[in-house]
Amino acid sequence: MTGFSSAAVGILLLIMSVGLGPLTWVHASDHVRVALSEQAGHVTVASARDLRLEMPSGDQMEVASGVTIILKGHALQVDDKLVRGNHLAIQGTHEGLQVTLQAEPPDAANQQWVVYGGLEITVSNGHLLVVNVVDLEDYVAGVVGSEVNPEWHEELLRTQAVAARTYVLHKKLQHAGLPFDVYASVQDQVYTGRQNVNDAVLDAVRRTRGQVLTYEGHPIFAAYSSTTAGPTEDAMNVWSKDLPYLKGVDCPFDQESPWYQWQATIPFDVIESRLKDEGYPIGWLSTLTPYRMTTAGRIKDVRILHSRGELIITGQKFRRLLGYAKVRSTRFSIERIDRHVVFAGKGAGHGVGLCQWGAKEMAELGYPYQSILRYYYPGTEILPRNQVDMRLPSF
Repeated sequence: MTGFSSAAVGILLLIMSVGLGPLTWVHASDHVRVALSEQAGHVTVASARDLRLEMPSGDQMEVASGVTIILKGHALQVDDKLVRGNHLAIQGTHEGLQVTLQAEPPDAANQQWVVYGGLEITVSNGHLLVVNVVDLEDYVAGVVGSEVNPEWHEELLRTQAVAARTYVLHKKLQHAGLPFDVYASVQDQVYTGRQNVNDAVLDAVRRTRGQVLTYEGHPIFAAYSSTTAGPTEDAMNVWSKDLPYLKGVDCPFDQESPWYQWQATIPFDVIESRLKDEGYPIGWLSTLTPYRMTTAGRIKDVRILHSRGELIITGQKFRRLLGYAKVRSTRFSIERIDRHVVFAGKGAGHGVGLCQWGAKEMAELGYPYQSILRYYYPGTEILPRNQVDMRLPSF
């Protein structure tokens, strides 16, 4: 266990003082629309039982255990049959659906899920949009097992369950008129269906069933990231959102994370080509330097000098261009520039809200999930689902 400063001990004592006993709320059924892919070229669905497909006309088709759907011109082809309309639904079964997606281009790697609930497949922008319509609690289990190690401490799994449930309810409010609520990837929350769901994950979801983190009665934007390696970040500095519950707090708890410190070496010409691919009218690159810093010590903007002038872009955009798996956070310095740029950094993710590795350490030290959530999201309250105000908040 990592040693803590007296300030850290004070933090722990403070959050322990607001801990509560176990909660057992139950809520009415919700469903989540999860986009598995927006650019599938071909979808295979299999099940231990016969599948029932429903067309926009209301016509139904039953197929024995498996089916393949492809885009044929502007229509859908189910196995060898063209169907009318640009949309179909596949009902779920108790055993779950095995979904395999072949994205475009054709040489892209297949993606696979085992999911509960049903599927909606729609022709959209010349591709297949594949959406898993799944019960809220089944979705939460699929996120918890994907976002953190399902073998981690039970209080950490419960923390992640409440955060995941809250996050998706907030997104449902924002995306009510759209074809889906969330992506199944890091664009929202990583969701792999039943792939990483064990008994511990199911227990964490059951014990927190229906619990939602709220501010003034509304589900919060429950942002989280892997490792902050220092104070968490204000949402204002990352997304220009002034949210009272997403203000920076000290986080001395994540020093055991494998991404507490990291280094990345990226060829200079790769950085240049990525910027050009994004549409920036740059010439030959000369220097890269931090331009503005946040109060938590992350790079807010990067200044890039090139043969045609100067470019200033946000640290978050710069990180996305180079790849989240390479530049793991905006808490970095530039160690060397020649034919390669060497980045020395700390932490992983945007740094706003909950720190997953910090929460893991706190759980192992004996702090309940309610206290962990209230610490990372100041001023919030846990409410049962049926008491949550599911209207867009004014703040």
